[in-house]
Amino acid sequence: MESIKSFFKEIRPEFDFDDSKNFIEDGYLDSFDVITLVSMIEEKFGIRIDGLDIVPENFCSYETIKNMISNNGGKI
Repeated sequence: MESIKSFFKEIRPEFDFDDSKNFIEDGYLDSFDVITLVSMIEEKFGIRIDGLDIVPENFCSYETIKNMISNNGGKI
């Protein structure tokens, strides 16, 4: 999980994602951040995230991101 958290520090260091219950609704991530995050995840975990999985619901918390990575074959 720490590797996922490190992505957020790189993308948006000004926010404390640990305090957020929903990264999208709280305005911590926008669509450009999500695309950057997808690229970082794919590179780090050696997976391809299905385009159908690139929806706000999969990027609203550490847990939803972790589940999406696992569902696409990544090991966390």
